[in-house]
Amino acid sequence: MSQSSVSFSVPKGAGFFRRMGAWLYDLLVLAAVEMLAIGIVVGGIALAVQFGFSIEGYVDVSDYLARDPFVSPLFTVYVFAVAALFYAFFWTRAGQTVGMKAWKLRVVSEFGGNITFTQSLIRMATSCLGIGNLLTLFDRNNRAFQDHFSHSQVIKIEK
Repeated sequence: MSQSSVSFSVPKGAGFFRRMGAWLYDLLVLAAVEMLAIGIVVGGIALAVQFGFSIEGYVDVSDYLARDPFVSPLFTVYVFAVAALFYAFFWTRAGQTVGMKAWKLRVVSEFGGNITFTQSLIRMATSCLGIGNLLTLFDRNNRAFQDHFSHSQVIKIEK
């Protein structure tokens, strides 16, 4: 069999509205996870203040986290890292977040199986906070911007 007669087809991906349904569902779950993660930091600093840690010049702990020139960038990185680890954990283990499971979606690697941690980071970096899904409206295989860059695909799970 010659190479020219061998063809690989990319499976048709999940549509825009199904992806957005899962995205909104996951946004609610992620908001709860972020509130817990932020609460731990705020509580830890508030406890440290009780034991003598000074946040003089700041109104309260939230003002300290938002305006301190050293702490504020670290706190921002922490909040984004929590979101990245949330998605990476679910995508690399089961191929599904909670929202994707509810909407019967799964992210798979073009190379087979679940995506890698690196692929999950690429998906997050290129998704533009979900805006990358708009490409599914124009792509004949319903592939989003992040699907192309991460060599992965979000597919609809059939029963």
